[in-house]
Amino acid sequence: MPLTLAAFVVVIGVLIFIHEAGHFVVAKAVGIQVLRFSLGFGRPILRWRRGETEYWVSWIPFGGYVKMAGLEDEGLAGELEGGATAEPVDPARAFDKKPVATRLLVVCAGVAMNALLAFVIFALLAGTVGTPELNTTQLDSVVAARLPAGAGALASLAPGDRIVRINDDSIRTWDDVVRVIVTGPAELRFGIAGRTQPLVIDVGRGGLAARQAVADALVPRVPVVVQRLEEGRPAARAGLAPGDLVLRIDGVPVKSVERFLERIWDSPGRPLRVDVRRGADSLSITVVPEEATGADARYAKRPLKYGFIGAQVQQAVVRVRKPPGAAIATGWDETARTAIIILGFLKGLVLGQISVRELGGPILVAQASGQAARLGLDWLLRFMAFFSINLAILNLLPIPILDGGQVVFLLAEAVRRKPLPLELRLRLTQIGFVVLLGIMILATSNDVLRWLGHVFKR
Repeated sequence: MPLTLAAFVVVIGVLIFIHEAGHFVVAKAVGIQVLRFSLGFGRPILRWRRGETEYWVSWIPFGGYVKMAGLEDEGLAGELEGGATAEPVDPARAFDKKPVATRLLVVCAGVAMNALLAFVIFALLAGTVGTPELNTTQLDSVVAARLPAGAGALASLAPGDRIVRINDDSIRTWDDVVRVIVTGPAELRFGIAGRTQPLVIDVGRGGLAARQAVADALVPRVPVVVQRLEEGRPAARAGLAPGDLVLRIDGVPVKSVERFLERIWDSPGRPLRVDVRRGADSLSITVVPEEATGADARYAKRPLKYGFIGAQVQQAVVRVRKPPGAAIATGWDETARTAIIILGFLKGLVLGQISVRELGGPILVAQASGQAARLGLDWLLRFMAFFSINLAILNLLPIPILDGGQVVFLLAEAVRRKPLPLELRLRLTQIGFVVLLGIMILATSNDVLRWLGHVFKR
């Protein structure tokens, strides 16, 4: 518990500080008077002044703000920001006296800083401890239905086949396989161990979508490692631990994450003997999956009623350190990939493909922070980068009181050539606050219900 709390405070504190520092630095740079910089909302726990700016650490920890001249007393937002300051306001340096483009820069600076932080973390990790890559070139299966036109030759691959070369590139890890498929020429020649002739495909007509479909159709055979556990769920209660290498379930070798998930999904309420390797020790642990119900577009093979053990697993990886140029490229790639994943989740929520019960609040974030910290500093930093992108995207939602809502106000002002009426902005901000509060209550209630489910199933 102390480690979980400490990790949560560090993650939230750093991300809030970075976000608000973006607004603060750009506002100062363009000549806007900054009256207060606060981590948290409401009244202060700590406060001090330097120059014309007050610095606060406030009681409500879920966020922060930069109070600028011209925005300090706008209704509910002003109340959340601790009320007016004693510092005299210079009207010529007010936020609303600046051009729309300048104000957009200030409003978007927090989101940009969150994205930049994630990029820097991913790039630094790639160049120091290395990026995790799948330590295999062996195939588990081919999803033939996903293969695009021109790639049918790959359907002849069999479980256990090992890809050793694609065109002139030697293959060392599965990440090499995906990288060459996505970035290589239109014609790809797959060298398979034990075969004299390569398998040749042509993905030139389908573009990037066809290349990605080929990569998705090839399922690697790679050991499965327990990454995170949900407290109180069957996996944690049974004694599984982060870092355990899963060898077999009921005597059947586990050769991919897909096979692991399928065995769990198909066994609600039925004891499973899970053989794992923990360091130098081999252990046999009995886990009884809970029964859960629900559809999820991300897991097409999962039945409506399925088993669930509360364990996040991943494929075994090796660390590959990158030279500076490649590390920067990796930082960009991982930032973009993470953003796409989060946007896909939001799209699923909007379209009803993902249940709102999947939303997590501060309790879930704290648990994830603690689990990442237990895996090591690099995993905590990786989680911080992921959550930083998450915050950046959420802040861009067009909800008044969030940065995205302010962007909408400014774009409306640019189109109308005059600001929206103050009364309308205040009313929309109040509505936005209610919407945001409702989302937070829903997410937190999901956390509480998960926790209660853990308690009563112990």
